[in-house]
Amino acid sequence: MKNLLFTFLLFASGTIFSQHYKITYLKNSNGKPIQDQDPIWVFVHPKSTHITSESIVNRTASYPNEEIVVFKDTNTIVQIAHLEIGNNISATDSVALTKQTFEYLDETKKILGYNCKKAKTIINSNTIEFWYTDELNCKGAPTVLGQNLGLVLEMVRNGNYAVTATKIEKPKTFPGFVLPKKNFDLITYKDLLWKSRFTTIPIFKDQVINFSSESKSNDSILRFANGTIAVRKMKFPEITIGSQIFADVTEQSNGDAYDRTGSLFMIPTDKALSYLDGLQNGAKTLPIYTNGNGKEYQGVVATEQYNPVVELMRFFTPFGVKQYNYLEQKDKTWAENVLYRQDISDLLPLLSGKEVWIGINIGNYDKGGHKVSANITIHSEGESKAKPTRIVPLFCTNNIMEMAGQEYGTMFNNEKGLEVSFTLDQPMKNIKLRYITTGHGGWENGDEFVPKKNTIYLNGKETFGFTPWRQDCGSYRLSNPASGNFGNGLSSSDYSRSNWCPGTVTNPIFIDLGDLPAGNHTLKVSIPQGLPEGGSFSSWNISGLLIGE
Repeated sequence: MKNLLFTFLLFASGTIFSQHYKITYLKNSNGKPIQDQDPIWVFVHPKSTHITSESIVNRTASYPNEEIVVFKDTNTIVQIAHLEIGNNISATDSVALTKQTFEYLDETKKILGYNCKKAKTIINSNTIEFWYTDELNCKGAPTVLGQNLGLVLEMVRNGNYAVTATKIEKPKTFPGFVLPKKNFDLITYKDLLWKSRFTTIPIFKDQVINFSSESKSNDSILRFANGTIAVRKMKFPEITIGSQIFADVTEQSNGDAYDRTGSLFMIPTDKALSYLDGLQNGAKTLPIYTNGNGKEYQGVVATEQYNPVVELMRFFTPFGVKQYNYLEQKDKTWAENVLYRQDISDLLPLLSGKEVWIGINIGNYDKGGHKVSANITIHSEGESKAKPTRIVPLFCTNNIMEMAGQEYGTMFNNEKGLEVSFTLDQPMKNIKLRYITTGHGGWENGDEFVPKKNTIYLNGKETFGFTPWRQDCGSYRLSNPASGNFGNGLSSSDYSRSNWCPGTVTNPIFIDLGDLPAGNHTLKVSIPQGLPEGGSFSSWNISGLLIGE
């Protein structure tokens, strides 16, 4: 059927012509019509049924869009997707119709003056009811389902969503269609159609993040801290307010067997200094934060001349996924990699229409290290009630340059903890603190394994307090082939930790701060950090920014 133009022909015979119909269908949910919908148009012919829509026929449909043609003599379905102008694909299914089964019921009712019978089927736990008529001497339906029942005039899913015929006509002409030259198997077709519905921005592909003096930059990707950091400049399109933005990272071990802190981050460059200066010229060139405990912390808080990195996603590698899958255990099939995926729509103002530096880091001391891929996907929305927001980066103690000498987040052993002063040049309303926190180190008595309260103070007053803790780490055992097993029957990856598990994302929490006037403000984070034990010490990787109107 490739490369052939199929058209619905008009026949002079009144008997045959009487079997040519155009049926218009509208959708409703919970008894109410769906607003601003594109009516489904179904053209029924003795030998075929063409499922399309008003906007597709009138060539006003947005991309991507899809049509379906059912060839009745062969019970074959051809799906045609228009991905963009000049890019059309198709897939052929010759078994779906023959696999459909129905329960025929005794109920009847009239739709548009025609007597209809009832049938039902169950698809993926959804009950679908069909009202169909034999009085028009033709068969068809507004979807692939029910094509051979008769002429389906209504489909009802789970009793609350209906597609109902509102008009039956005998048109003088029928639309034609061309089968695309690119015909794929059904799975590939569905994948290409799905991916065309959103924008994918590839950031990294099979990027090695390791510790080696041999790790070098190239024309597009800069490597720092002996290869444990990769950074590149990316251009983002304008993103409609209310759209959804997701970050995804895929990771597997390339040699390192341990659980490591990872971060996908953005480097703000809107002030005189940026984290990129520290990467290029050394951590000591970044603004220094001190709190009286005798240590210097490089680039962790915002100043008038500097903004810290913005963490898009904090993630943790599992124990050796892929590289150590040869460590067999009874009844355990190890994962091939780990996928981390997180909604970062709240950071839209930092990305929309901007050219920005995006980086990824995994702290490790292994020459093989880890292999990662990363993408950002943009899923556009239509009308949205979302309001424009402003973002003010405040702090990030995750020492992304750990392997280049950046100090660990140990400032919480002092009463001052971490404190940042910031100035608003205009008032902000409905402010939320986007806060990520994870505790680390100290082995069994350290803050990684001991719950510790995090307390937030705004302008000297306690605003919020909670104890970050994850108790679901055992759920990710199959991503941790190299996790150590202990005499009590637990593996290291099973143990609860301070807001993280090996092989997972640590989600930010959003703390309501209300409205703030223009002027100077301070925000403080206090955590009762544990004392060092021998060569072990505790630290906290926290990051925070303000989001408000």
